Amino acid sequence: MNPVLTAQEMSLADHAAIEELRTGETRLMELAGRETARIIAGRFDNNSNLEGIAALVVCGKGNNGGDGFVISRHLLNLGAIVDVLLIWPEEELAGVNLEGVHILKAYRRYNERLRIFSGIEEARTIVGATAYQVVVDALFGTGLRINPANPELHEPASAAVELINFINEHSEAVTVAVDLPSGLDATSGLCSYPCVKADLTVTMAFLKTGFFQNRGPELSGEVQTAEISIPEFLVEPTSCLLVDDTFAAESYLLRDPSSAKHLNGKVLLVTGSADVGGSMLGAALLAARAAVKTGAGYVCASLPDGHALVMHSFAPEVVVIGRDLLAITEKARWADAIVIGCGLGRSDEALDLVEKLLCTPEIAGKKLVLDADALYAIAERNLFERLTGLEDAVITPHAGECSHLSGLTVEEIRGAPIDTARNLASTWNINLLLKGNPTFIASPSGMVLIADTGTEALASAGTGDVLSGMIGALAAKGLDTHEAAAAASWLHGRAGDLASNVSSLVSSVDVLQAIPQAVLELFEKRG
Repeated sequence: MNPVLTAQEMSLADHAAIEELRTGETRLMELAGRETARIIAGRFDNNSNLEGIAALVVCGKGNNGGDGFVISRHLLNLGAIVDVLLIWPEEELAGVNLEGVHILKAYRRYNERLRIFSGIEEARTIVGATAYQVVVDALFGTGLRINPANPELHEPASAAVELINFINEHSEAVTVAVDLPSGLDATSGLCSYPCVKADLTVTMAFLKTGFFQNRGPELSGEVQTAEISIPEFLVEPTSCLLVDDTFAAESYLLRDPSSAKHLNGKVLLVTGSADVGGSMLGAALLAARAAVKTGAGYVCASLPDGHALVMHSFAPEVVVIGRDLLAITEKARWADAIVIGCGLGRSDEALDLVEKLLCTPEIAGKKLVLDADALYAIAERNLFERLTGLEDAVITPHAGECSHLSGLTVEEIRGAPIDTARNLASTWNINLLLKGNPTFIASPSGMVLIADTGTEALASAGTGDVLSGMIGALAAKGLDTHEAAAAASWLHGRAGDLASNVSSLVSSVDVLQAIPQAVLELFEKRG
């Protein structure tokens, strides 16, 4: 998994490369510019020739602008036609940036494909009349900080507003942001108004937390990481990692050829409800079938009396028991992981059941997945002390459920999902999966895993029940609940992508049926 850094963590890593490894600033900038040019060339399906491609590179005063000067040179070397817009007078530049401008001016003596403009007024007429295929945003970099308390009040200086709008006006071109779009906070994903809207962001060395929060996903476009020789061992122990296909594949434990069903994960689900007011047995069916499809060797479901036939018609592999607490407790001793809550209902009887289950040692000592109506019961009955005593458990709220549990507003949660997940996991001493796009999985230690495979395909009733069953299966097969939640989230999102070419047509059953395809794809990639 790849580290995901805050702006401060990235600054420390950059400083360590310069001070401890003696990697000079010029060398880092050269690598950043060369890698960005290479990635741009790859966008046009040609890594060695950009002949006929017109590029505008807008350069600020800091290191981001210095990267822009190097990018301009390498684009020229690949055959592009390059216009460079200098925002600051040359006499205000210093060090590697001034050196970068001098190199470009030397290039201009030998190259008619390069034009350099000093200031937007000088460039406006000519640049405005030029059709560019690429516009490179090298204005601000990671230096911008936005106050989360009043993000809507943040507006750049008038000159910067003009430049950002100028970049965004070239909507026909591929807009490439260097490190991150100008106006975006690298840590929080909050942004200035206006902010550059990139089609492609080439970020240096490591991903940033701002790409996954607030406006970051929308404004960053496709994100690629440029390798600039800042090794991972220089990074302070990071608190965020991005879940990838390698982690998902390594987390999916295959059955031993000589094994038996009881050695491949035994899952107990206490889910579903039905009474004269309605039925939520569908949630139980989806969660149970998802556990089967994710490879659990043995799945048992506790259902309201008289509904075994419904389960057997949908998932004949699943053993069914009733709602008697003694029967559930006995089966809990047998289980490797227990899923509680999907469609359980919100009656007094359902709330009583959740409270009793969490107070039962045979259950509290197991790997637990607590979802949906179990979370409602925890909030209504104030069972937070019970959470802190669980041995290995994960709660899986979406923003609304998290608000009910924590007292925070939905807006506060969505505005700082990483910090929210981390703080609540620590407070309640439990793993917490905050559903969304992306999904954030926090442990009490402060580690947050980010799963970004999900799309709007998962915005359909029942997909959360499928996820709970998948987590239960992976936990039963041997993972702790933090790892199981992360791996299941990745697979769940990928199954949603594979379920249909039209994401708005995907249902929870479609996601369920695509789980084997998502798993197979993982192992095909691994060879």
